[in-house]
Amino acid sequence: MTPELVKSIQAAVTRADENVAFRVQRRDFFLGTWLKHVQSSPYYMRLFRPEKMRYERLVNPISIADGPVGEVAGFLDHFPFGKGISHWVDRHNSYSQFEARQIMNNRQQGGVFSLRKAFFAQDFHERRYHQKELFYRLPLRPVVKFLILYVLKRGFLDGRAGLTYAVLQSIYEYMIVLKVRELEAAQAQPIEKI
Repeated sequence: MTPELVKSIQAAVTRADENVAFRVQRRDFFLGTWLKHVQSSPYYMRLFRPEKMRYERLVNPISIADGPVGEVAGFLDHFPFGKGISHWVDRHNSYSQFEARQIMNNRQQGGVFSLRKAFFAQDFHERRYHQKELFYRLPLRPVVKFLILYVLKRGFLDGRAGLTYAVLQSIYEYMIVLKVRELEAAQAQPIEKI
């Protein structure tokens, strides 16, 4: 935590206003470079009242606060490649298995996908489910992920680190695609009678 973040957190806790959680700005570093542009999201809820929080997803859980959320100044410096590329790849290989299972679980529990519901469902959770399914059904999703990170989010401004990170994230996305296909194929195989 930067000194500014420490002071901001202390002030937020002392203030005890109506906020039940606070977003913290995280700086990811790779190859000695702050991934300022290519990061998926720079804000994460890291300060909160536990009884006011719930989570969705098996891997990289999404934090959902039951009440107002504020932001605190300063940075939480994060080094996702601090243990090397091999460690990052190994971790994301296991994450991709969890992601594939989550996709399969969502499809089994969520019913039939609806493009209309992805944009117009009144219920936030129903709309979110269909939006996730829309993303998961995109053709060439790994390429789309690369273009989002490297072009739309301007990851190219992060130099070689930005390019490498965008490529690694695309590979991770492709691993998820392959593992979903594998799970679908296993589900479709008839059970042999002995």
